[in-house]
Amino acid sequence: MKPQNYQNHRKFYPLHHFVLLPILFFLEILGIYKVFKDSENELIWILFSVLIFLILFFSIMVRQHYALGLQNRIVRLEFKQRYFEIYGERSDETEEKLKFSQIAALRFAYDDEFKILLEKTLKENLSSDEIKKSIKNWRGDYHRI
Repeated sequence: MKPQNYQNHRKFYPLHHFVLLPILFFLEILGIYKVFKDSENELIWILFSVLIFLILFFSIMVRQHYALGLQNRIVRLEFKQRYFEIYGERSDETEEKLKFSQIAALRFAYDDEFKILLEKTLKENLSSDEIKKSIKNWRGDYHRI
């Protein structure tokens, strides 16, 4: 793998970026053009354009899905790191007992409350909403999208 620098730091998926999306954009423009120019097949071209638009929309939304999945992995990693810093041991057993929503809710608590809320969550199976409502000193997460 080449060392990363400014010229090569971007990541492209050739099939997605240089084949699928350009073809879909072209087909969408063609469909819209034909709606106005081929009046005897207007309904077919409208349906074609709607179908291409939906395929284009979903192919772009897949990228958003990947980003959210990655953010969830980062939240889990932050939990593991924080747990290790506070307790000095791995969090594997504890993490298995928690739902992702509970882990995500715990990130809003500072360390002293984190410990208390984590223990309470493990004993009482608090929901993420109950965890958030129990936090007295809120620690904002201004970076999650």
